[in-house]
Amino acid sequence: MKIEKTNFGNFEKDIVSLYTLSNNNGVVVKIADYGATITSILTPDAKGNVREITCGFENIEGYFSEEYKNNAPYFGGTIGRYASRIHEGKFRLEDEEYTLAGNDRGNHLHGGIQGFDRRMWQIDESTEGENEVLLALTLHSGHMEEGYPGNVNVKARFTLNNNNELIISYHAETDKATPISLTNHSYFNLSGFKETVHNHKVTIHSEAFLEGDEKGVPQGNKIEVVDRPEDFRKGKLFSKALNQMETGFDTYFLFKKDFQLKKVASIEHFKSGRAMDVLTTEPGMLFYSGYFTSDHLKRENGDQYGRYKAFCCETHRYPNGPNLDIAPKAITYPGDPYTSKTIFKFYTT
Repeated sequence: MKIEKTNFGNFEKDIVSLYTLSNNNGVVVKIADYGATITSILTPDAKGNVREITCGFENIEGYFSEEYKNNAPYFGGTIGRYASRIHEGKFRLEDEEYTLAGNDRGNHLHGGIQGFDRRMWQIDESTEGENEVLLALTLHSGHMEEGYPGNVNVKARFTLNNNNELIISYHAETDKATPISLTNHSYFNLSGFKETVHNHKVTIHSEAFLEGDEKGVPQGNKIEVVDRPEDFRKGKLFSKALNQMETGFDTYFLFKKDFQLKKVASIEHFKSGRAMDVLTTEPGMLFYSGYFTSDHLKRENGDQYGRYKAFCCETHRYPNGPNLDIAPKAITYPGDPYTSKTIFKFYTT
């Protein structure tokens, strides 16, 4: 197993590096220190043919094209300080009201105008082992950055092992109470972008989801999945579910609030034989089916992105959590670090 470092381009005055993590089974994960961004994941199909299964670009320029900036799909980025939406960019904490950047129709989305996915991270550790490789990156987020209180130090650890598991873990500490919710925003297509996501079988072990308002922001109401398109408990083709949804899924599914690692979802693509499991310690997952992804975006090798060409499994704290009484651990306090782990396990059927 190995890690290779190459030049990925330049961001302002910084040289951006790309770290390629490879295991002994043909699984390759590429991570840039700009945004702690997963730019590429390659996995073999049932016949051993290795293809790209995630959205991204081969150099930094792809993330700064006008089409990409206008569409803002957050391909593979590490999202923070708080993932998903916060209603009207406002919350109260310890008798103070805070106003965040309103970058999504008046709401705050994915950390604001310059969230963690648009910052240069520092490499903290790069380790090659016999059965796993590890890349750890760190970031400092200052007091009142994007409107958030507290100085926060974040570490993101990416581990690839010979069980074909990509393990993403986060640790964050603050000197003042503040909302923290971190996730990775990778988009997956297990066909290797040969087709849309419609022929993927999706299983999500969730009995309920958070209802969004007219702008997609949860206000605390839960809806049971029974007899609804959102019921993936027994597994079904994406096509069956998408046919019942006008703009697909942008749905936060609820899990147990015990913060213990558990399998929460599985996705299979029968023609290629590729499959993946999602395991997480998080209390929910934002499942996005890519309706609004621009059809004008594509990888340099020709992989075409766009509507329903890839899905996201964003494991994180409740959207709008700072404003919801039911949201567990939406606020991180001094002396009680934020921790989170998610595993994407790739295999063939």
